[in-house]
Amino acid sequence: MFAVFKTGGKQYRVAAEDVLKVAKLKGEPGEIVEFGEVLVVGGDSVSLGAPTVAGATVAAEVLQQARGPKIIAFKKRRRKNSRRKRGFREEFTLLRITEILTDGNKPSKTAQPKRALAPKAEADATADAAEDAAEASGTAAATKRKAPAKKPKSKASAARAKKPAHKGGKKK
Repeated sequence: MFAVFKTGGKQYRVAAEDVLKVAKLKGEPGEIVEFGEVLVVGGDSVSLGAPTVAGATVAAEVLQQARGPKIIAFKKRRRKNSRRKRGFREEFTLLRITEILTDGNKPSKTAQPKRALAPKAEADATADAAEDAAEASGTAAATKRKAPAKKPKSKASAARAKKPAHKGGKKK
């Protein structure tokens, strides 16, 4: 099932579990926000709105409030000694679509649980936990850490370090 909804002057086509960036909205991370301006609801049968679909809403969880990359607006008028440099960072809200609701249903007000760590992250977490336990018990595994090896200096870099810098005067 998919839906097309409008927010911030733009239209977005979404399905459940999609993650998207929209213009900044009110809401803290973890809150559920609703979008009532649904233009199309599709799936087995498509229902078009005129202009919106009656009773349809899209529910989304706020994941993050953040700012985008810096955008620099540089204007120059050549041969006029006129330059202007302005920059800004657009604020956005990162959303995860939780549900597409029809027939006036209300969204479940609970945010979805956090996803489990990736397998590699889980292995790292268990290795860190085992290391912490080894340190606490004082076993040999915790005390066998070596300092990183130092690279020997080459002869050329040693000669450069001893040679004084040129003074910059005229040579005769």
